[in-house]
Amino acid sequence: MVSEQNKAVAARMRELRDIMEMSEEEFAEICGVTVERYRELESGNTEIPISVMFCLGKKFNIDLNTFLSGEDSHHVSYFVTRKDKGIVVDRLADYHFESLAYGFANRLADPFLVTVNPGEIPVIHPTTHPGQEFNYVLEGSVRVMVGDSSVILNEGDSIYFDSSLPHGQQNADDRRIRFLTFILL
Repeated sequence: MVSEQNKAVAARMRELRDIMEMSEEEFAEICGVTVERYRELESGNTEIPISVMFCLGKKFNIDLNTFLSGEDSHHVSYFVTRKDKGIVVDRLADYHFESLAYGFANRLADPFLVTVNPGEIPVIHPTTHPGQEFNYVLEGSVRVMVGDSSVILNEGDSIYFDSSLPHGQQNADDRRIRFLTFILL
């Protein structure tokens, strides 16, 4: 079932495309997907990966928060996110993302707290997006795939990688995992 948040993100994508007076084909190319896949995403009937929002955001200098909430980030000195009060970004059914800096304007990075319950990701479906990524494991053991490599990270371990390479994470055992991820554009 597709969330109301997803439908709102799809509507913002359509609105942006209309404002920019660009075709579905042009937006598909920016997002690195086929035209058919882009049409599915813009329809609001399928989950929109964060990578798509990052590609559009980078191209048109739009904050990820604008796609997610429809509001611009305004804080420029500092921004506090209280425990369990980040914007929930359930872009993929298996991953629970919580945006931790959504209110800070002109961010150089997007930090998220990611939670995955056991068995939710039986197979890694790789994603790509511009920039670089840093993951720090807070709880559990995480299998991280980057390109053709796979590595197991345990609590306290971290990895930094080129996020334009196909990558993904999953539970390495039958425990819940929680990790911080910083996406740098």
